[in-house]
Amino acid sequence: MQQDPRKDYNISPLKYSTKIWIASGIVTLIVVILLLFKTLFSLLLLVLAGVLMSVYFHGCSSLIYNKFKIGKTFSLVLAILLNLIIISLFLWFVGARLSSQIDQLSNTLPQTLEHAKKWINSQPMGSKVIDYATNSVDSGKASATISSFFSSTFGIISDLYIVILLGMFFTASPSVYRRGFIHLIPPAGKEKAAELWDSINTLLRNWLKGQIFGFFFIAVLSGLGLWALGMPLVLTLALIAGLLNFIPNFGPIIALVPAVLLGLMQGSDTAMLVVLLYTFIQIIQSAVTQPLIQKKMVSVPPGLLIFGQIGMGTLAGFWGVLLATPVVAIIMKLVNQLYVDKQSKKILEPKED
Repeated sequence: MQQDPRKDYNISPLKYSTKIWIASGIVTLIVVILLLFKTLFSLLLLVLAGVLMSVYFHGCSSLIYNKFKIGKTFSLVLAILLNLIIISLFLWFVGARLSSQIDQLSNTLPQTLEHAKKWINSQPMGSKVIDYATNSVDSGKASATISSFFSSTFGIISDLYIVILLGMFFTASPSVYRRGFIHLIPPAGKEKAAELWDSINTLLRNWLKGQIFGFFFIAVLSGLGLWALGMPLVLTLALIAGLLNFIPNFGPIIALVPAVLLGLMQGSDTAMLVVLLYTFIQIIQSAVTQPLIQKKMVSVPPGLLIFGQIGMGTLAGFWGVLLATPVVAIIMKLVNQLYVDKQSKKILEPKED
């Protein structure tokens, strides 16, 4: 007969009630950690948005500094002033017209939706498609899902205020936060932490370059194409297409919806031409400009990006969808430098006899 090993060490078996309390405590701790992670993750995305704002201004400052060889502080102040002037001039010359077009679009959309429904019903399979969609989709559940998917942390105005405030602090003294981050790292890892900080800063700067280039490329081509088709509200539709380019995969589809609805008001042929126009622009971007952007800037696998967008959109709403690309790119950079590169070096190192 085997002897219970716990008797040799004077270990008394835990009571059943004690085990229950321990298990309950562990489950409660896990739930609290997950809830904190969800809340903190939303806040961290706002911090990332503020960091991107700082990276943008410092990128503009670097261009001015390299071009004119003036002081770095003066270059930063000049970069901020130039951006404010450009935004003010845009609002001065285009703001009133843009505001009028946005109001017109918001007032026109209900009518265009009804017109689109009538057009679909007039098609041979249209009524069946609408009946199937109406019966198979719970509108309340769908609207709740969309609302949560594109919700914000504290409300869009409060979020923008927090992002601008953080961006101002990060822009004013980025070295303070860099030193503070490196001080938290153990001495053996300080050099690696500084290298990671600088590489992530370069990564975010390159991502912003690609997004700004894509914004102007999509907005200009969309505006010219819509103007050639004789579409109304060209400025608003082009701006929507350019801004939604910041959301890969889903953004172009969302931008297409109001353009097609307005096209249907002009006729089914115009709507079809709008679809072909947007498709052609996306093909050009994917085949010509996107490879150049990815070669010199940021490349993220499409499947991984879609997974990140859906997961982060569910977890953090609007900001999760918008910032999925830089977050996935940062995670890829960390995994590569902290794990993959080390494993590759171990494989390449000669084995000792």
